[in-house]
Amino acid sequence: MATTKEARPYVNPYLAGTLLGVVLFLAFFITGGGLGASGALTHVQTGVLSWFAPGHVDRNAYFADIAGGRKNPWASSEVYMLVGTAVGGLVSGLVNRRFKLEFRKGPRVSTPARVFFALTGGAIMGYGARMARGCTSGQALSGVATLSAGSLAFAFAIFASGYALAWFVRRLWT
Repeated sequence: MATTKEARPYVNPYLAGTLLGVVLFLAFFITGGGLGASGALTHVQTGVLSWFAPGHVDRNAYFADIAGGRKNPWASSEVYMLVGTAVGGLVSGLVNRRFKLEFRKGPRVSTPARVFFALTGGAIMGYGARMARGCTSGQALSGVATLSAGSLAFAFAIFASGYALAWFVRRLWT
């Protein structure tokens, strides 16, 4: 008789929040910077660009600051944190029996529509993160941890915007 192992229960949210705080502290302590993803993606983007057009990297001040001259865009703690996040998520999914490819969506939305909305939202957030020179996780987590007034205002604005927008897209999930 074949038995299927069920997924393990999620971690208690208070424990998860405490562990996130410990990880944030360790990030500040070890790397001198907090948590965030857009900086790492900028290093990856610049690293790939330097493979194909190294002259462009040196001529563009934005890219040259990351990889101009003899600078190595891959030698950044942010890149290692990004790789660790992906590998850690994969390992956690496998260990807790939650790893599977699926589309999470409400009953009234098709899979192509869900993919469209997810990619559109991701593109808007990614564009905003590059314009702001930082992502929501870095701003909200790391900035609030340092008691930055701008980061606190930003975190409240993100939550308020999410709640305000939720009314318009609620039919996609119910």
